[in-house]
Amino acid sequence: MTQFKPLDAYGVVGNLETVALIGRDGGIDWLCLPRVDDASVFARLLDGQGGHCTIAPAESFEAAQTYVDRTNVLQTRFSTASGAATVTDFMPVQHRTADDRHRTLYREVTGNAGTVDLAVEFEPRFDYAATMPTLDHTTHGVTATGDGETLTLSGTVPFEISDGSATASLSLQAGESQWFVLGYDQAVRINPDAHRDLRAGVVDYWQEWSHTCSASSCPVAGPWHDLAVRSTLVLKLLIQKAVGTIAAAPTTSLPEAIGGSRNWDYRYNWIRDAAFTVQALAELGHIEEIEAYFELCLAHCGQDTPAEMQPVYGLYGATDLTERTLDHLDGYRDSTPVRVGNSAATQRQLDVYGELVVGVYEAVQYGADLLVDHWVVIRDVADHVCEVWDEPDVGIWEIRGEPEQFVYSKVMCWAALDRAIRFIEEADVGEADIEGPVDHWRETRQTIRDAVLQRGYNDELGSFVRSFEADEQLDAALLRLPQVDFLPADDPRIAGTIEAIRRRLTTEDGLVRRLEGSDGLPGGEARFVVCSFWLVNALAAAGRIEEATDIFERVCQCGRPLGLLAEEVTPEGEQLGNIPQAFSHIGVLTSAMALTTHGGHHYAQKGYPPYSLADQSSTAYPGLRQADDH
Repeated sequence: MTQFKPLDAYGVVGNLETVALIGRDGGIDWLCLPRVDDASVFARLLDGQGGHCTIAPAESFEAAQTYVDRTNVLQTRFSTASGAATVTDFMPVQHRTADDRHRTLYREVTGNAGTVDLAVEFEPRFDYAATMPTLDHTTHGVTATGDGETLTLSGTVPFEISDGSATASLSLQAGESQWFVLGYDQAVRINPDAHRDLRAGVVDYWQEWSHTCSASSCPVAGPWHDLAVRSTLVLKLLIQKAVGTIAAAPTTSLPEAIGGSRNWDYRYNWIRDAAFTVQALAELGHIEEIEAYFELCLAHCGQDTPAEMQPVYGLYGATDLTERTLDHLDGYRDSTPVRVGNSAATQRQLDVYGELVVGVYEAVQYGADLLVDHWVVIRDVADHVCEVWDEPDVGIWEIRGEPEQFVYSKVMCWAALDRAIRFIEEADVGEADIEGPVDHWRETRQTIRDAVLQRGYNDELGSFVRSFEADEQLDAALLRLPQVDFLPADDPRIAGTIEAIRRRLTTEDGLVRRLEGSDGLPGGEARFVVCSFWLVNALAAAGRIEEATDIFERVCQCGRPLGLLAEEVTPEGEQLGNIPQAFSHIGVLTSAMALTTHGGHHYAQKGYPPYSLADQSSTAYPGLRQADDH
């Protein structure tokens, strides 16, 4: 029986084109090549026979992971009865060229103390483990071929090939090292000096990028600075550097409930998630990312009418994201189905119009030059919102039941018109092209506001509600109303909404469910991480700083030991859903900034200090040669 690892037992590395999940047992259990939205070459994350590449001690060992400071270079430290060794994993970063040399993953194994016997297993499985490739010895190591792809594991140790896998053994004393390099459609000759220089360049890249906002000038100075840096590094890994789009997560079908069917493919570009991401990065000084994304997004949206706008697209612009299941995979902890594609692309989600226009508005405030070339898109979106705001949709939570008149969708339609109006009101005298039917927009904005206040607020509950139809049910997205300026944070109706959500959707630890009522799917789910951060933001804006700080730190503890957060967390603290999740890390950043602004660091109890390997508790594993599950 396959022993699946908990999701917090994984670190991630990447090259701004794809992301690998690497376990504390030294196994690369998830990697799609050449891009994150392509088929996997290793998928043990979703099935025990899905393929992996593992380097680990041959005898029983304990292991812990950490990152090289302010980088996406991952280190896994092994301790055995006879010694200690470290595997350092990294991928060279993609550049805007046709150079594919970044499509490699480097693994250096270094002896730290005593003598450690290690085993290497290379078991690639192409096309989501539907294809078992042919393995052959080559000059550089072992090459797997099949389904029109090749994957080479280079190394200087001898490999044995049997039954679709290659194995090798090595023994390292303190100070000795060996290199292994995975190359997609290429073979890399082992050259330790060149590899060390390459690693130094990768470390420099990440440290320079992450220090665009230094600890002294960062809006998250103080106890949460390192946590904020880790979240920015995660978000950067999800950005496709060649085009600027942002994956919601690098994985598919990690379940929201073990044994349930809420298993979705998040390797696509949601306009909503991406808009939140670039807004958060912009506040930390990463202006290049915000401008690149909205330039692409607005150009793409301008190719069709607003009515044809999808809430989600492929990372390289694909519109057909037809959902299908991979029935040959067992799923993480036997949770099926395993899906690729996402039917949300065909849904109507009216809040997306607001997320887009609000995001563009904030980007322009940070200095992005977007209006000259793209004002017509904003104007057309505002006109379209005037026509459709009062129609039902499936909402921010992408329900798969009957559409409703979701209150949050109405508010975001209001926000789209509000920001379009602000663009015109704030335009310079010479910006003659920034014009539109502003009187009509104002009238519709007021009509939406009146409808929300009259039909979207329940006086008996003292709270805004899920939808005009479900007027006794709650929705955690309503915590964002002050963030988009629909009402001030100290309005009694906002205070009542906070209290209702705390009472009916929140655990004692501050973990928040998305909403009450059915979403058209069977079974349940865990607590949605970003909702907890929305609660933090709402409390902070309302002046309840100590309370907000306590919830923030409790939720952030769920990301230990590496600071990586999945989509959801159970009341017991187990992470579930796709990981690392952009939405969750956006929440970390926005809440950390809000708390810092309001003085929350004075109430910090736990903080989030940088970790060293010595600070972490290790996880015990059987040796690679002893583990039947491998």
